[in-house]
Amino acid sequence: MNLPQQLEAILFWKAEPISIKKLASYLSLPEDTIRNGLTELEQGLQGRGITVVRTQDDVMLGTAKELSALIQKITQESISTDLGKSGLETLSIILYRGPISRTDIDYIRGVNSQFIIRNLLVRGLIERIDNPQDSRSYLYASSLELLSHLGLSKVTDLPEYEAVNKDIEGFKQSTDTSVDQHTSVDATIES
Repeated sequence: MNLPQQLEAILFWKAEPISIKKLASYLSLPEDTIRNGLTELEQGLQGRGITVVRTQDDVMLGTAKELSALIQKITQESISTDLGKSGLETLSIILYRGPISRTDIDYIRGVNSQFIIRNLLVRGLIERIDNPQDSRSYLYASSLELLSHLGLSKVTDLPEYEAVNKDIEGFKQSTDTSVDQHTSVDATIES
């Protein structure tokens, strides 16, 4: 596989912005080589349905501007459908635990939540904010529109907010303890 194909595969798989520095790390190549590969990828995607979207430091795949009306129509249709069980579950996690990383959402749910999060973002129910502890990742929080729609002035006004957070924290601690115990047992067996 050539570099543009590798970059396309990574960008498709990530489905969110990724830093050029991270791409360089993944592929063990200099950042300038990555930038050149991205330029080649952009040229190869001309006249197709997707394009490379870039800022100074980040890159992602996006829809070609010629198809924006079509995507907007589809987006409107998806907004008008029900959230479904997985959407409500993810929204509840973000409401009660936000701001929260996608990794933590996936951990709590036990499955990949990437497309559900995207759907919630498109609907304006949640917002993506920069992670103050890691500039390469994002956190997800409930939007003001969602709180307004629910008739809440702040997230802590949610029903049983403290109890739910306590239960989730207990779950996380019990699973972390379980992992630590398995690790120490494995280390003892290997000794």
